[in-house]
Amino acid sequence: MIVMQRVVSQNLKRTLALAAVAAAALLAGCGGGSTQQIDPFSPTRVIAFGDESAAILQSGKKYGVNGLNADTQLIDCRINPNWAQVLASGFGFVYPQCNNDFVALPQGIMYTVDGYKVADVRDKIDQHLSNDRFGPKDIVGIMVGVNDILELYRQFPQQSRDSLINEAKARGRLLADQVNRIANANGRVVVSTIFDVGLTPFAQKEKLQQTDIDRAVFLNDLSTAFNTALRLNVLNDGRLVGLVLVDETVQQISRFPAAFGYTNVTDAACRTDIARQDCTPNTLVTDANTTQWLWAGDTLLSPVAQQRIGTLVLSRAKNNPF
Repeated sequence: MIVMQRVVSQNLKRTLALAAVAAAALLAGCGGGSTQQIDPFSPTRVIAFGDESAAILQSGKKYGVNGLNADTQLIDCRINPNWAQVLASGFGFVYPQCNNDFVALPQGIMYTVDGYKVADVRDKIDQHLSNDRFGPKDIVGIMVGVNDILELYRQFPQQSRDSLINEAKARGRLLADQVNRIANANGRVVVSTIFDVGLTPFAQKEKLQQTDIDRAVFLNDLSTAFNTALRLNVLNDGRLVGLVLVDETVQQISRFPAAFGYTNVTDAACRTDIARQDCTPNTLVTDANTTQWLWAGDTLLSPVAQQRIGTLVLSRAKNNPF
């Protein structure tokens, strides 16, 4: 009996050894025989395209709730960063518009302006390519389209619902074209869908004031048409382009606010008598705060929402096999 057990044990060891050799050979044949790890993506500059959600004025002011320096009570652009700042800081970069630490050569380029639409981003890409290029060490962040939706919405009912939905699709395709254009020029892109404009405080007001149709649903339909066209047409190969689903993130927060730590997902935190670029924690409506409210303005995200989206964008940039 002991002899038989020894034979079985020896045969089992021999079988396992042969299996290990075969597995090693298979890995080597597939390029997996090396013990070297894939180098993490390490860009040399960050380029942001978009609208007011990522814009920083030369004064350092942003659109939303500006952060205040605890000692001086003056606006400090480093506090309450927007999504583009979160992306840049994750790689150790700053933008010239917010260079309070006086970095000698800030490696951030910001093409973000209040009111920008997809066509404006296209023109900015033209401008960039007229005297520069995109390279494999450029991380390009893009989020734009909310102002397109608002522009189309305001054409209703002079323009039919169906024609406006079709135009929203066309603008989503146009954005996809710009993303693909940068990728084909050898840049590395992280593009975000837009949040559902039908969930904004603006939409809630329109729903109450305009009773011909459910205006919030219409804004949702326009947003969905835009995002769907973007997702269907973008070069989402996981290598040159990374996609961030901001729409799904904001929808989840709106449906289950408590699960995400929010107490208000319907109202704007900033007072309406204050310019959008002048809002601070000192100019909020009663009971509002910057850590538990989803919206800063009628169509502006709060600082905590900006941080969450920025973290998603940064995570995609770092985890994509760029």
